[in-house]
Amino acid sequence: MTNYRDEPPIPLEPFPVHQAESPFPPLYESLPPQEPPPDPPSDWIETADAHDLPTRENALVALGRFAFPPAPPLDDEGVAARDRRWTSRTILTATVFLLIFNAVSPLNWARQQPPGWLPQTVERLSEVWTEQLAVFGVDMPRRGLREGWDAAREARFIGQGAEGAGSTSPRD
Repeated sequence: MTNYRDEPPIPLEPFPVHQAESPFPPLYESLPPQEPPPDPPSDWIETADAHDLPTRENALVALGRFAFPPAPPLDDEGVAARDRRWTSRTILTATVFLLIFNAVSPLNWARQQPPGWLPQTVERLSEVWTEQLAVFGVDMPRRGLREGWDAAREARFIGQGAEGAGSTSPRD
């Protein structure tokens, strides 16, 4: 007994089966055939290639090429000289950056060396250099990071003893 008069049969397979025919006809079969519209009349030459057509160059580019002609390509010696200049500038920039923002490192190095003329000279020069940079506040980022590191190292959990909390760093 069913609730519907024309109920479709229940398939016995565990999975639905693909039906080959669609109940809906394709749209293109119901439309009348149409021919594509004809091309409008033009003066196009079939053998012409669009890339062969002349293009207008920017006037400033042409003037720049006339005023400053491109240099001939570099030979091996020129390439080597250019690479040496680039390397020298990079090393010089890194050295200046480190001398300004990491001026304490030579001072720390000199303090760790055995007494002698060179470590004492480096130590005195470094002390003067760091004092002069401190006037401009260049040491503040490094000092802030150092204070943050020391605070994190000395931090303790609640109820944890203070053993080792009072250790001080020989740096700075």
